[in-house]
This record gives sequence, structure tokens and C-alpha cells, in this order.
Amino acid sequence: MRVELRIAGLAELAPREPEVHGLVALMEIQASRAGARIGPSGEPILLLDQDRARWDHLLVRRGLAALERAEALAGALGPYALQAAIAACHARARTAVETHWARIAALYDALAQIAPSPVVELNRAVAVSMVFGPAEGLELVDALVSEPALKSYHLLPSVRGDLLAKLGRTDEARAEFERAASLTRNARERKLLLDRAAASNHRFRVVK
Repeated sequence: MRVELRIAGLAELAPREPEVHGLVALMEIQASRAGARIGPSGEPILLLDQDRARWDHLLVRRGLAALERAEALAGALGPYALQAAIAACHARARTAVETHWARIAALYDALAQIAPSPVVELNRAVAVSMVFGPAEGLELVDALVSEPALKSYHLLPSVRGDLLAKLGRTDEARAEFERAASLTRNARERKLLLDRAAASNHRFRVVK
């Protein structure tokens, strides 16, 4: 909260800086989901499974307002504003099914141009898979398998497992979920991943 207040104060001091408003928007929208990310037993709840009634809609409105200020000032959005715009796509969707994945994929394309990173590419692959199907997403993810920065990143095999499961490649999916479980240090995340490995017939899920 103190950090948010400082950022909000900075926005007042730099009202013509779109990236400051973008950062405020990103923090507000991400913070709005805090109460829905963890279940009653402490288990992590994936974004598409979260109860959106538990999101803090005051924070959502404040975040969307800050994003509007950033968009009104910027010719081309910067990295914070682009990430906020991605978060806003989730915030505006009344249900997970209504998520505007095509816009999210386009925003990740823009983010990859100005702030490229393996994690951005992994998230872009998720969005692409939601628009064009798991085979398209898997092709992008497979290109990241040898990326050194993602060697110990458990979300890489987790996403790959999701895509393989959607394609019916259950044995490969199970192996990827097990690998993801071995890479995370969070016990509850590990249990979730091992449960997904055991089931091996999961629908596509997104962690956020």
C-alpha cells in the first residue's frame, strides 16, 4: 500500500508522463486480484478460475482510469502501459470466456518489440494459443525450451504441459507438469502441478 501511495504521488508530480500512469494502472489492476488468488486452504487459484466477484472493483476502476490517462498522453504506449493494457483486458471481461485474447496477443506483440524478454515471449505464446489454438502456441513455446533464462522457470514446462494436454499428448503433458513441480519452491504450487500431472486431461489454464 505504501508503494502504491508513493507511485500515485509520483503520478501527481508527473501528470504528463504516460508511463507513470501506466505503472499506477498496472499496480492497481494487479492488486485488485489479491483476494482471489488464494483458496481457503491456501492453494493458488489460476487466473481463469478466479471468482471475479472477489476482485476489488474499486481498484479495477482506479486502474482503468489511470490507463485511460496514460493512453490519452501517449502516442505509443511504453512497457508499463502495455502491461497495464493487458491486465485491463482481463479486468474488463466479466467472465474468463469473454477475455479479448486477440487484443492481448497484439499487446504482447507490441511489448515484445520494445521490451523483449523470454518471459514476454512465453506469455505471448499463451495468448497466441488462446487465439489460434494450442499447436500455434506450442510452436512458440518450443522455441523457448533452450533459453538459458528460463532453465529453472517452472512456468515454462507448466505452459508446455497445458498445451500438450490440449493436443491430447497426455504422456508428454504429464512429464512437463512433473518437471514444473520439481522446479517450484512453493509447496502448494507443487501440489497443484502434481495434481495436474496425475489427471493429465486438463483444459488449458493460465497462471497470473
